[in-house]
Amino acid sequence: MNKIKRKRRTFTDDFKHQMVSLYQHGKSRSEIVAEYDLTPSALDRWITQSSQSGSFKTKDNRSPQEQELIALRKELKQLRMENDIL
Repeated sequence: MNKIKRKRRTFTDDFKHQMVSLYQHGKSRSEIVAEYDLTPSALDRWITQSSQSGSFKTKDNRSPQEQELIALRKELKQLRMENDIL
């Protein structure tokens, strides 16, 4: 069974909000996926992001642990650079 690789598409935030709105107003997930040629995982992610933060930006949907890890990595990089200078 060969899977045909889809060309990666990008969607505007307005389009994502419209898809979430359709779902919230009773249109089934499968209908939306079929009608707009979406992947189920993309629609599920948009629904989750919309309910959690109202934003579709990755940085707005990070957990506190992910935020802390990014900050710590940045700090570690800075400290290593300062240490190399010394």
